Amino acid sequence: QVQLVESGGGLVQPGESLRLSCVATGLNWDITTIGWFRQAPGKEREGVSCISRRYDWRYFADSVDSVAGRFTISQDNANNTVYLDMSSLRPEDTAVYFCAAGILVTISPRTMCPPAGYSDWGQGTQVVVSS
Repeated sequence: QVQLVESGGGLVQPGESLRLSCVATGLNWDITTIGWFRQAPGKEREGVSCISRRYDWRYFADSVDSVAGRFTISQDNANNTVYLDMSSLRPEDTAVYFCAAGILVTISPRTMCPPAGYSDWGQGTQVVVSS
C-alpha cells in the first residue's frame, strides 16, 4: 500500500526558509516520480517540482517562473524521503503543500515535470508566509 506523509510546514516570515519532507512507502521507486504540489486558498492546485529515482528533477510549468531558483527538490533514497527546500519565501507561497507519487510517470529530457499521472497523495502540510 502506497503511503505518503508530508511534514515541515509552518508559519514563517517573508524571506525565511523551510524544508518540507515527504516520506513515501510502499512504492517501487525505480518506476516512480515524486512531485510536490501546492494549493493556495481559493486557487487551483499547481505543481511545484518533481524528481525521479535517477535524481532527474524538474519544475512544473505551472510555477517555474515563481519558484525557480528559490525551491529545490532532493531525495534521500535510503530513507524513502523527498525534500522540498524553500528559500526567500514570499506571502504568495502560502499554501497547503502536497507530495504525490506518479507510478510509471517518467521525466523526459529537456521537458518540465509531467503534469499528470500522480495517483497517490499525501495529506498535505500547511505553509504560511506572513509578517
